[in-house]
Amino acid sequence: MTSPTKAEDSGSAAVLDPELTATDDVVKGEKQPEGRSPGQLMWQRFKRDRTGVVSACVVIFFFVVAALAPVIAKLYGKNPYTLYAQEPDYPFLLDDFAMPNGDFGGISGEFWFGVEPKLGRDVFTMLLYGMRTSLYMAVIVTLLSVVTGVIIGMIGGYFGGRVDYWLGRVTDFFLGFPQQLFFIAFMPVVTAMFVDPQDETPTYLRAVAIILVMWFLGWMGLSRLVRSSVLSLRDREFVEAAKVSGASPGRIVRKEILPNIVTPILVQATYILPSTILTIAFLSFIGVGFVEPTPDWGRMFKVGTEVYEQDPMFLLFPGAALVIFVLAFNLLGDSVRDAFDPKTGR
Repeated sequence: MTSPTKAEDSGSAAVLDPELTATDDVVKGEKQPEGRSPGQLMWQRFKRDRTGVVSACVVIFFFVVAALAPVIAKLYGKNPYTLYAQEPDYPFLLDDFAMPNGDFGGISGEFWFGVEPKLGRDVFTMLLYGMRTSLYMAVIVTLLSVVTGVIIGMIGGYFGGRVDYWLGRVTDFFLGFPQQLFFIAFMPVVTAMFVDPQDETPTYLRAVAIILVMWFLGWMGLSRLVRSSVLSLRDREFVEAAKVSGASPGRIVRKEILPNIVTPILVQATYILPSTILTIAFLSFIGVGFVEPTPDWGRMFKVGTEVYEQDPMFLLFPGAALVIFVLAFNLLGDSVRDAFDPKTGR
């Protein structure tokens, strides 16, 4: 048998090429499985959790309403500062005992949630602006606490030794301060340092004092959580490989360790924020947070507890709003945890 010539080889190749091309086209035309990132997998699991989706919608609704509070109040035609009982247009808002006239705390087409006892302010706009105050403050405190706790926890956990020891002692020192009692004692100091005793403390100064004290005493729990997570990761093979390759400690912490502890950080942040809101409300309730005329959930609770027998509706609206928001945020935190780590699912 004679060997095939080059021309015959070329012809055979020419005959086979269309088949190969067609096969490639079929393969290319098929729907190939696509790999999904951890973030995409987390999002898919989260979307299947109805409780998490509903909680996220409730939380987003509260933040949108808080952000648009001035717009809503303008469209509504009221504000939380005007004493409408003293306005000539509303001569019969309060009765002889300074309680709202009408049923359910004076609810009407003019005042959707009724009016405040004794002063006659609009409850609906007070609730909107109180929500705005609490959420803004809580977001700032949560961000500062998370950033501080992550930095200190990662430094102590990664470097260990004396660094970890002294950072641990500092953390223990701050944990020894009772937060609420320290704040009660701290406010008069702020007033004496920056405000004349005969003048009222400005609202912005009270807000700054609340943020500083709650940040000052709010990062330790997350710091310990991050430290323990970093300690469990710093001797893993991928971290050792990064060290051998010559990566700097900063790069190892940012690129290798931090992405692996995002889940506990995020979940802990979803618990810090509602807890912060409750603390802010408590401080205003006992009179060392926000005071008149700043709208605040805690101050509304304080007034509501004084008149709940005569006007229970005034306590109902801020109480229901606070409970719904805190419950939704806690459920959202559980859903986020389950989405990141399905092994802990309910």
